[in-house]
Amino acid sequence: MRRLVYFVVGRLTPGGRRRVLALAACLLCWFACAARADEPAPLRLCADPDNLPFSSANQATPGFYIELGQEIAQALGRRFQAVWVPTYYTKRQIRKKLLTGQCDGFVGVPDTPEFMGPRLIFSQPVARLGYALVAPPAMHLTSVDGLHGHRVAVQWGSPPQSRLATWNDVQLVTAMSPEEAMQDLVDGKADAAFIWGASARWVDISKLHHAYQVVPVEGPHMRWEAAIGFPRNQVALRDAVNQALDRLQPAVKALSVRYGLVASAPEQAGTSPGAEEVMAEPTASAADVAEGRQIFNTTCAHCHGHDAVQGEQRRNLRLLRTRYGDKMAETFFYTVTHGRVSKGMPNWRDVFTDEDFHKILAFLTTIQDKPPATASNDAGGPSQ
Repeated sequence: MRRLVYFVVGRLTPGGRRRVLALAACLLCWFACAARADEPAPLRLCADPDNLPFSSANQATPGFYIELGQEIAQALGRRFQAVWVPTYYTKRQIRKKLLTGQCDGFVGVPDTPEFMGPRLIFSQPVARLGYALVAPPAMHLTSVDGLHGHRVAVQWGSPPQSRLATWNDVQLVTAMSPEEAMQDLVDGKADAAFIWGASARWVDISKLHHAYQVVPVEGPHMRWEAAIGFPRNQVALRDAVNQALDRLQPAVKALSVRYGLVASAPEQAGTSPGAEEVMAEPTASAADVAEGRQIFNTTCAHCHGHDAVQGEQRRNLRLLRTRYGDKMAETFFYTVTHGRVSKGMPNWRDVFTDEDFHKILAFLTTIQDKPPATASNDAGGPSQ
């Protein structure tokens, strides 16, 4: 057959040969396009090329978001494609890349409707991120109050810097990045750090051989859920990704530990198992409790009753401990700073200060009903 083809082509005029070759090229192109048309489109996620532990263009250590994207794409039967964007100005990159269709999802955005309003929809949370205390294990630092009298490295313009700005007995050592703050610790310029937790733990794991204790801090502007953001018209893709994430939970947990987003026992040097869940909050004084009670009765009592005495169970804040156990403080801070608008609970972030929230919680902690031995968790919460 090959000889026959050569014979036929050889008998053609030069012009005929060119036409036959052009026709063959067109047929090959058509077959290639048809094959590609049958292949699912890749899952394109926007990520930063130089932002470990989250993402990196280095294939040897691609980062949590990239490996997570690869797992999701495989579960959906699609190829994975990273769309590299710097994330210094996340909202700008979302407008330029995600909302113009240059990527399908933007991984690592805050899971809150307040972030860019109705233009985005979100996957289920893929990580819980926030700030943390970092110190040598010998310092036994377990709360923000433990920073009194010390030199503390903070990131410039961060909530921890604002929180400690009025503490007269704390010397702030300002850094432009968590990595710089960790170096200040190593160099002895600071006794402790109050910085972005995931980056601190990654530096401790990858470079410092678990030399430091890293304790997440709960509270307003301190921790939040991170998710994958999609354009609001991509509901089907968002739902498919959520189904994949449900099946991938063991892999997600393993990646979280590998990249330091969640501590494993060896990574929390000098702490007991489960220390990563410690709520590092200031110890409340009797004065704090009294002020918290006054704030509560002035504002919150309208819906939740004077001194939180409320006959309607779903509004009864004396049952927070019964409902949420060790997650009581975390649930309180998230609710008052995000609201539950559908249930009539507003967002109080712009009304009260962080200190006010701590005092209200201090008061509520003192009035919790003792849970009965047979009590089970209630699905309700601090809402109107």
